[in-house]
Amino acid sequence: MNRLKEQYQNEIVEAMTKKFGYKNVMEVPKLVKIVVNMGVGEAKENAKVLDSAVSDMETITGQHAVVTKAKKAVANFKIREGMPIGCKVTLRGDRMYEFLDRLVNLALPRVRDFRGVSANSFDGRGNYALGIKEQLIFPEIEYDKIDKVRGMDVIVVTTAKTDEEARELLRLFNMPFEK
Repeated sequence: MNRLKEQYQNEIVEAMTKKFGYKNVMEVPKLVKIVVNMGVGEAKENAKVLDSAVSDMETITGQHAVVTKAKKAVANFKIREGMPIGCKVTLRGDRMYEFLDRLVNLALPRVRDFRGVSANSFDGRGNYALGIKEQLIFPEIEYDKIDKVRGMDVIVVTTAKTDEEARELLRLFNMPFEK
């Protein structure tokens, strides 16, 4: 079993119960899924760009990426409905814990001038969103093999009812929030 998952089941449940005074173990918030999304605006001119973005995403997450399509047409961006414009991966279970571990301990410390992630990026219902400016921070990506630096969004979905509970949960997973 994954080291982070074991840590969750023991230390994190205990610490959260002590801080928030839960009566039942099932009340303790836990991670549901992590969604990694990459919007590729250049895909409307060049389909090969989307293929390289999908392969980067699959290398980073270790799971097959799904191509996302435009829901409606936007004339200003020259986008028609149904046009492929990005890719996403939904991670659950062991892959989710493994990805979170790599994100927190390997990727985020490699960001230039890193002072921590924003503690204000919660949505009010216990979910956390994080924007990454370049995919190069992940050790799986080789600098020479990429064609363009792309950013991505990482959304951590939890069962927490409030932002305070979710912030504490992610802090216990060693998420480096800025002071």
